[in-house]
Amino acid sequence: MKKRMAYTALVVGVLSVGAAWAAEPIDTRTRLLAANCAYCHGPDGKSRGAIPSLAGLEKGYFIQQMKDFKSGARPATVMHQHAGGYTDEEVEKLAAWFAAVK
Repeated sequence: MKKRMAYTALVVGVLSVGAAWAAEPIDTRTRLLAANCAYCHGPDGKSRGAIPSLAGLEKGYFIQQMKDFKSGARPATVMHQHAGGYTDEEVEKLAAWFAAVK
């Protein structure tokens, strides 16, 4: 009987944790994409040097800059290559990600 109660408690605990995770979904793909930016733009997009920070940028501004890099309208050394590798949907998700970082 004690084994059954312990098993039931374990199952309920696991289901509770799973429900909590489901309530706040983590977009792992976007997190990984944003991590690619950390080398130049700093952890969580918070630059500690001459390269601009991405943290807290307005979504529309971020999206426009990425479009400009992709089209060549904004000169860059490597950003045109990075921007060209992202889909419009990925750019939008990155924009939302960095806009949420304070």
